[in-house]
Amino acid sequence: QVQLVESGGGSVQAGGSLRLSCAASGYTGRRYCMAWFRQAPGKEREGVAGIDTGVGNTYYADSVKGRFTISRDSAKNTLYLQMNSLKPEDTAMYYCAAGTRYCYPFVSANYNYWGQGTQVTVSS
Repeated sequence: QVQLVESGGGSVQAGGSLRLSCAASGYTGRRYCMAWFRQAPGKEREGVAGIDTGVGNTYYADSVKGRFTISRDSAKNTLYLQMNSLKPEDTAMYYCAAGTRYCYPFVSANYNYWGQGTQVTVSS
């Protein structure tokens, strides 16, 4: 059973930066899709960034391209999301997710495992 635990959320002013971490355990396969999703109040969950651990390809939503960077430390089994130039519209609960199917486009149903989430709040 894959377990995902996020950390690193918090409150920041617009233009600031945060780095989210997702500690993963319980892997049994060689390849996983890992991704960050977010959900703001009253809005649907949306994929933000993803990585194919097999080939290393990364994927980003248009809204975060150039500002967010997804990376993974395989030795630590940890996924990261570096978020720069944050905007108030980035405010949401951020979730780490893992799956074995298609990494992109970001479809929640393709991700079998989810963390509890970490809150990111960006003030103007």
